[in-house]
Amino acid sequence: MNQNDQGGNRVFVVGICGSIRRGSYTRMAVQIALQGAQEVGAQTRLIDLKDYHLVFCDGKENEDALPQDVFKLRREVSQAAGIILGTPEYHGSFSGLLKNALDLMGFDEIEGKMIGLVGVSGGVLGAVHALNSLRTIGRALHAWVIPEQASIPEAYKAFDQSGTLKDSDLEKRVKEVGRQVARFAYLHTSEKAQEFLRAWEGAPLNPGGSKN
Repeated sequence: MNQNDQGGNRVFVVGICGSIRRGSYTRMAVQIALQGAQEVGAQTRLIDLKDYHLVFCDGKENEDALPQDVFKLRREVSQAAGIILGTPEYHGSFSGLLKNALDLMGFDEIEGKMIGLVGVSGGVLGAVHALNSLRTIGRALHAWVIPEQASIPEAYKAFDQSGTLKDSDLEKRVKEVGRQVARFAYLHTSEKAQEFLRAWEGAPLNPGGSKN
C-alpha cells in the first residue's frame, strides 16, 4: 500500500538509534526498518544520537543553558507522525543513551505518535526485555506502540559487511515494523480518521442510556 496524504505530502517517520558504537548493529537495524517505511511511501530520517550533543536530563525547569541539539532533537521528533526506536539490550533493558534522549523529550514530541520497536543483542534470547521496557515508556507517553516488533539475537552473526541481514525472513520482519509504523501513522493522520476522532470525542459519555 503506497500512501500519500491529501496534500501530496508523505508521512514522515524518524528512526532513533540508541547506540553510538562504531559499526552499530542497532543503527543497521533501524536503517532496515526505515527502508520498510520508505517502501510504503513514507519520508524518513535516521536520528543518529552520536551526531547530537546532548546532556543528561536533570529535571531542571530552566532550559536556557541546554545545547541547541536538544531542541533540534525535539523539533525533528515533533515533525514526525511515526517513530522507530532502536536499541541494543544492555543488562536486560534498553540503552541509557536512548533513555536519556527520551527523558529530554516528553508528551509534546511523542504523544499520539505511532511507535515501532527494533532491538539487537549479543545473546541468543534477543532484545525482548529491552523492547518490553520501551513499550511501557510508549504507553506512559500516550503513544501508540504497534504490536509488531523485531528482535535480533546474536547480532554480530546476523549482518553482513554491507549492513544487510543474512536471514531474509528476519529482514522482512524488521522492515515490517517500519511498514506498519508508516501505515498506521498515515491512517491516524488522515482526514477521515480525524473526522472519526472528532465524532468520537463529541459523543455522549453513555450513548446507551442510563441503567435503572
